[in-house]
Amino acid sequence: MQNRTRNVQIKFWVTPEERKLIEQKMAQLPTKRIGTYMRKMAIDGLIIYTDLSEFKEFQKELQSIGRNINQIAKRVNATDSVYETDIEEIKERLDEIWRLQRTMLSILR
Repeated sequence: MQNRTRNVQIKFWVTPEERKLIEQKMAQLPTKRIGTYMRKMAIDGLIIYTDLSEFKEFQKELQSIGRNINQIAKRVNATDSVYETDIEEIKERLDEIWRLQRTMLSILR
């Protein structure tokens, strides 16, 4: 072992399903040695991390808007009449939805 170039061993456990996925991905490459594949992926593999915390905030806002619109719908169904203030509030909420959508899209670009 002293003559090895790579003399530090790293071990980790996987499920049978994970092992199968690794083998399927390995099959797309010319290597047949799992150690070579794992080393290459660990060193040169692409890691994609997406921070979704801002989108969770947008989701909360959209849920709040949805609740407001549902309250208006219940009031309209209960009274069988639509008030101008209800229409205005729905328009405002729709504008908020479009604003949130534009903000989310600008973050993704």
